[in-house]
Amino acid sequence: MNFKAASLRYFLLALWLCSCKLTPLAQDVAEGNNIHLADPTVFYHKGTYYLYGTVEGNSGKGFEVYTSEDLKSWEGPKGVRDGFALSKEDAYGTEGFWAPQVFNHQGKFYMAYTANENIAIAESSSPLGPFTQQVKEPLAAPVKQIDPFVFIDDDGRKYLYHVRLNDGNRIFVAEMTDDMSGIKDETLREAIAAEEPWENTANAGWPVAEGPTVLKHKGMYYMIYSANDFRNPDYAVGYATSQSPLGPWVKQVSSPVISTKNIGEKGTGHGDFVKDKRGNLIYVFHTHQSDTVVGPRKTALIKAEFSKNPDGGEEILTVDPHSFFYPIIN
Repeated sequence: MNFKAASLRYFLLALWLCSCKLTPLAQDVAEGNNIHLADPTVFYHKGTYYLYGTVEGNSGKGFEVYTSEDLKSWEGPKGVRDGFALSKEDAYGTEGFWAPQVFNHQGKFYMAYTANENIAIAESSSPLGPFTQQVKEPLAAPVKQIDPFVFIDDDGRKYLYHVRLNDGNRIFVAEMTDDMSGIKDETLREAIAAEEPWENTANAGWPVAEGPTVLKHKGMYYMIYSANDFRNPDYAVGYATSQSPLGPWVKQVSSPVISTKNIGEKGTGHGDFVKDKRGNLIYVFHTHQSDTVVGPRKTALIKAEFSKNPDGGEEILTVDPHSFFYPIIN
């Protein structure tokens, strides 16, 4: 991602994190059976879970996919292109394949993703791929943009939540055209910027809010997002609510809901939601490799739920720290 040394404070943060940056793949760390996908997403279809994410150390090739029947034990990679569900030969991009989202719409499977710090959308007849584009181009934008999340509302309108690299990583939203080939420029607006103390614990000159996911619950829209540089141990997950998919968004005082303080792992964040076979809401995200090494980041899952707000108003989103676990590869 594009992190700028815009101030002395941010320069000091970079120095503090340098040991992590110099060993991005942590080759001296035994990987075991953990899954090492950053920015992960899980898609459920006909009894099978499909896991995608940023392939650390190999993000220039596309997106691998793993499959599971229970979310705990996984097989793969099983994409049709040598393990990849999307290969760069079939779609836009030559490097930096990050943060995919897979969804089903009108009988087709779509993948929204980042490549070359742009956003593209590919389609397939199977969750295993190949995800392809007839025209290998990104969505038009005047700035670099990453971390897409496509939300289709009950009325069929489509919205693109994404991050624009503009004086920080800032989350924006815009209504999309019906064919998802672009956005309606007049609807574009900023949704979230990292301005709260927990969102920028290093007081960085380039504040980071990213990885948006949106849920609709009892007529209210919930945007779940991550804040802080992903290399920062304080990388964490919070949320905001709105009565409209376009905002304005009200950040919740209970944020962050996932952090090193309640999970016990460093660098917790940037994920997506899936409902399991029993209807439970599950958040999939990544953590640092260890307390001292950032990568390769490990894929993790945790149970979440909506519960009554003791102060009244919309229900609150919480997670159960005791449900946290790392999935494994068979």
